[in-house]
Amino acid sequence: MRLCCVAIWIWLLGLEGLLQLASCQPFQSDKSNGDLVRNCATNPPDLPLTVTNTSLRLKKLRELMALKSVSVYVIPATDPHLTEYIAPRDARRAWMTGFTGSAGTAVVSREKAALWTDGRYWIQAERQMDCNWELNKGETTIVDWIMKETREEEIVAADPFVFSVAEWKSYESPLRQGQRKFVSMENNLVDTIWAAERPPEPTDDIFKVPDKFFGRTWQMKVKEIRNQMKNNIYKPTAVLISALDEVAWLFNLRGNDIPYNPFFQSYALFTADFIRLYVNESRLPADIKENLNTNCTTAECVQLKAYQDIRKDLKEYAKGNVKIWIGREYTTYGIYEVIPESKLLIDRYSPVQVTKSIKDNVEQKGLKAAHVRDAVAVICYLVWLENNVPSGEVTELSGALHLNQLRSKQSYFKGPSFETISGSGLNAALAHYSPSNETDRKLSTDEMYLVDSGGQYLDGTTDITRTLHWGTPTNFQKEAYTRVLMGHIDLARSIFPAGTVGDVLDVWARHALWEAGLNYKHGTGHGIGNFLGIHEWPVGIGSGHTSQLYEGMFTSIEPGYYEDNEFGVRIEDIAMVVKAETKHMFGGVPYLTFEHVSLVPYDRKLIDLSIMNKQQIDWLNNYYEKVRKIMSAELQAQNLIKEYDWLQKHTQPFSHSALVTFSLINLFGVILGNFLLQGSLL
Repeated sequence: MRLCCVAIWIWLLGLEGLLQLASCQPFQSDKSNGDLVRNCATNPPDLPLTVTNTSLRLKKLRELMALKSVSVYVIPATDPHLTEYIAPRDARRAWMTGFTGSAGTAVVSREKAALWTDGRYWIQAERQMDCNWELNKGETTIVDWIMKETREEEIVAADPFVFSVAEWKSYESPLRQGQRKFVSMENNLVDTIWAAERPPEPTDDIFKVPDKFFGRTWQMKVKEIRNQMKNNIYKPTAVLISALDEVAWLFNLRGNDIPYNPFFQSYALFTADFIRLYVNESRLPADIKENLNTNCTTAECVQLKAYQDIRKDLKEYAKGNVKIWIGREYTTYGIYEVIPESKLLIDRYSPVQVTKSIKDNVEQKGLKAAHVRDAVAVICYLVWLENNVPSGEVTELSGALHLNQLRSKQSYFKGPSFETISGSGLNAALAHYSPSNETDRKLSTDEMYLVDSGGQYLDGTTDITRTLHWGTPTNFQKEAYTRVLMGHIDLARSIFPAGTVGDVLDVWARHALWEAGLNYKHGTGHGIGNFLGIHEWPVGIGSGHTSQLYEGMFTSIEPGYYEDNEFGVRIEDIAMVVKAETKHMFGGVPYLTFEHVSLVPYDRKLIDLSIMNKQQIDWLNNYYEKVRKIMSAELQAQNLIKEYDWLQKHTQPFSHSALVTFSLINLFGVILGNFLLQGSLL
């Protein structure tokens, strides 16, 4: 009888604890994958196949540095427009180091070479760099490292066209204080040694997006920016546009210069009296020249200028009584240094960037429509995976290729919006992993699978992430997934005043993870374009450089969790900022919330309802009802019967019974536990 009572007590009081204990058991590492990263401690070093031999490149660069009397050369991972994703010919840091991650800076001295990148890419860097390079994980800053590698009066050099103004000054000031010289070298040293192998400049035609996908002509957009110039209290006489997506948006034009991003190499400068587009004119077909009114020179005509003339023309224009309005986020020091600072009006973002971030009605409609068609492709992919992964024939690469093929069947498709992140097991623990021939793994029913992908369509850009498991996930995997989902839902449900800075909302996405001592190292959201960039700033959440949020903006919501060498979880959807229905309106300021435009179910097998609250489950059911309503009609319209049936099954409403049962168990456990405790005290 006593044993029976103890058993009941353990069942009632201890069930929650036992579940938590089970969920926190460490996931056993697959030690056989240790050879995927470099080991520089052995002699010779043990290097994976993914490593690039950089010895000859470093030798040539150091010889050129010695010829120029340069002691240290700094190589960022960007281009003359500070674009996040760059053209192959601008991938100087990747070519020098072998590391292909989108973020990071390489620094080469006469004896050493080092790379700085953020936590997302540490494992990737260890897989791709040879032992010529040290990976700095925050042990020291770049400037402090340079100070140790140089002596007073020695020269530290860099290409000013690959540095923002702020970044350049962050080197220049402390190095000057340390009696080092930070020198601007317009001719990039890496280009000189890379010349024979460097990809050529693009020559294909720039193209115009059909008018039906835009609510505003380029003339309307220019007029809108000119009005902002007129109303600005500092009275700028000109606006300089350096960011490629801003030029593309302003003129309703697109190009193919950068993989996955429909941009073209260009600048724009306009005043109340003229509009100048700096571009390779041979790439503009006759119909585009006619659309831009290039045959005249009035204020409503676009003057075509050679791309390389921008610096010379700015220097000449700045001689007058002028003030040039620039956004420091995308203006390079190479542009800035030829304009006297007294002739500049510097904002964090250009007026074009801010204006572009709020979508008009046509843009909103296009983005929503693109996400419906994109969801068809993703649902088809999930059904295909469910049917084919158990056979053991699907790999990370073959899956990514198949998903691209499914998207290509949808209307207005122009290609993927970024390189698909298709990671199984330990590869999914790399937040920005993309499969290669060397790292490709088979998808398995025994492992988690993360797929982050998107498409470029004429009416919108898409980005969505789903994490899946086709077998029996561990308790910890389910808890991690569910807490990521809870954070996703909590952020999606949040209500905030118009003008709230996006970063303020970041805590909503992390709170459920923090409660369990979990977290992630990347931002929670980014803006997205209309057939433009997959990351469109300044809209975003938790990235450290986001703007205020207003109705009509679009952002991703993408919390995650990554267990090194084991698995990764991320749930990402695109949402539009919309008005919230509130009982009151303090100060007359409207309140806002989010409306999901991504329409794909989450993996039911990974959801643990027992740790979710009623509001979260209600949101999930409402979302599934919306997904079922919109996507059922679209799948039927495309005659996708198998996918339609799958959707009905995977959008069934979730029951609150698990939540109620779990709460009752906890309540009885607390009551009985207190009763037994009082008895023992007596």
